Amino acid sequence: MPPKPPRTPPPTHFLCIPLSATPPARTQLNHVLSAFRADVCRVGGNDTPLPASAVRPVGTLHLTLGVMNLAPVPAPVTVPGLAEKGEGRQEKGGVVKEGAGEGSEALGEGKGQEVGGEGGGGLGKEEEQVDRLGKAKEVLAGLGLRGGWRDVVEAAAAARKGAGGDGVGVQVKGAPGEGDAKGKGKGADEEGEKPRITLKGLASMQPADRAAVLYAPPVDQTGTLQAFCERVRNVFVEAELMAEEDRPLLLHATVVNTVYVKGGRGEGGNSRGRGRGGRGGRGGRGGKRERLTFDATDILERYEEQVWLEDAPVETVAICKMGAQKVVVDGEDDEAYEVVAEVQF
Repeated sequence: MPPKPPRTPPPTHFLCIPLSATPPARTQLNHVLSAFRADVCRVGGNDTPLPASAVRPVGTLHLTLGVMNLAPVPAPVTVPGLAEKGEGRQEKGGVVKEGAGEGSEALGEGKGQEVGGEGGGGLGKEEEQVDRLGKAKEVLAGLGLRGGWRDVVEAAAAARKGAGGDGVGVQVKGAPGEGDAKGKGKGADEEGEKPRITLKGLASMQPADRAAVLYAPPVDQTGTLQAFCERVRNVFVEAELMAEEDRPLLLHATVVNTVYVKGGRGEGGNSRGRGRGGRGGRGGRGGKRERLTFDATDILERYEEQVWLEDAPVETVAICKMGAQKVVVDGEDDEAYEVVAEVQF
């Protein structure tokens, strides 16, 4: 029997766009989430009331760009005569890539960010460790967010022009009073100097009648937000800090996740949800508690047009530590993920 492949280390951090980073955005989200929680978690008014702990706290809402294992790992060692084990192949934290060490460029603004490197940045002794968290912070600091966003928007405008659209002189959502003059003749920026996010509607990660995770998708009619987020993510993939996915990046803000419900079936005891195992759940074997699932059909229909956040500018891209912590914001209890590094737009 062939040996089992090594298990991929669990993620310790994630790259994201925080959604409650500014007071106006936090106020919007808090207002809508409070009304949503009061609606779907009340007993008696719904066929399937949810435990309140299934609705995510406002401070945890974000758009995930990717997950990473940033625990220190032994520095790669090249053994002479053993090319098949050492040359042209590096394995770091579960991410394997051929021909590693060629570096990666930042998003824009002409700043080249060297990442990777031979032997993990010069570390060649077995007892030495690759500081993956430090490397991730360096990659994040080297991102040219504004330049990258400008490149994405100009590429989208050029594509529309090539397809028969106007592509110039479009309205700018920039600073007050700047109107549409900014950007004319340079590939006008219809999105402004930074992305702006609107969350609308509600969708389920699972079939609606046995849902466990509900999320609000961003409105992205031009595809520029998706392209920008993929561009940011790819820098970390090329730096071998993230594994390359074979599926598209799904931008979403998690609104409901039953994995946070204590006791599997919820706190109220009267939920008609069904405990199930399966992907992403806690499982139902070996004595482990089952994850709560529920019929979200009615909720999805009623919140199909719900606007959770409207026209909020992206202020930061951050690396956060897994596991939300309890915090107090403006005198109210909340939860948030620890930000270990961030870069301003």
